Amino acid sequence: MEKGLFDLSDEVAVVLGGTGVLGGAMAEALARQGARVAVVGRNAERGELRV
Repeated sequence: MEKGLFDLSDEVAVVLGGTGVLGGAMAEALARQGARVAVVGRNAERGELRV
């Protein structure tokens, strides 16, 4: 079965700066497309909010 252009199921994405505004938006977009997302950032409190 061929995956669609934006189908990221079965993929893993690591987002550096994921606790910031742009990184957080990117992490959310990747997750919406089916990717398993690991968020890396300097602010643990905001990182917990992204989960």
